[in-house]
Amino acid sequence: MNTTQRTDQQRSADRRRRELLEAADRVVLRDGPQASMNAIAAEAGITKPILYRHFGDKGGLYAALAQRHTDALLASLRAALDAPADRRDRVEATLDTYLAAIEARPQVYRFLMHPAEGATAPGDQAEQGFDVGKHSAPLLRRMGEELGTVIEERLDMGPDSRQLSRVWGHGIVGMMHAAGDWWLGERPCSRAELVRSLADLLWGRLAAAGDKVGGPGF
Repeated sequence: MNTTQRTDQQRSADRRRRELLEAADRVVLRDGPQASMNAIAAEAGITKPILYRHFGDKGGLYAALAQRHTDALLASLRAALDAPADRRDRVEATLDTYLAAIEARPQVYRFLMHPAEGATAPGDQAEQGFDVGKHSAPLLRRMGEELGTVIEERLDMGPDSRQLSRVWGHGIVGMMHAAGDWWLGERPCSRAELVRSLADLLWGRLAAAGDKVGGPGF
């Protein structure tokens, strides 16, 4: 097989994978944590064994969907941090971007963060025992590391900058996740009120830190 043939096959495989993920997204938007491999295969117009051939199992499909949505969310968060505004406004915009994302697609959020809420559908015995912690925790860790990198690039944290930036990154992501999860379930206040309250909690130390010399600023 020559290089051109391999490239064409890879493009075809990548395109098919995107099509299957788009079908999975449609089912998740409709069914949330109850989305099953059977339903996703039916939506894609294929049999479940073919779906397994592409992703291995529900964990493999979950990981692919998680990467797809986390990539998009992280791009949006970076755009909010890069917006031409003062630091407080950008902090609020970043918090609001996260909350707006989970509010806009709550079924996707619940599928990614609370898949155990979905009862195993008849005929989906292979999905029993799906480990929510094994799959959802890495999403939060990835976001924490990404935010920690952004903080290290932009703020003068003094000695032990990298460690402190990682602490802040994981701490802020944990706060956003916990507060957002509670808010999405109970809606005790408006999104704007929650954003302001969380920003108030963060602001003291963020306001005191200087921009890193040569960095893009925070």
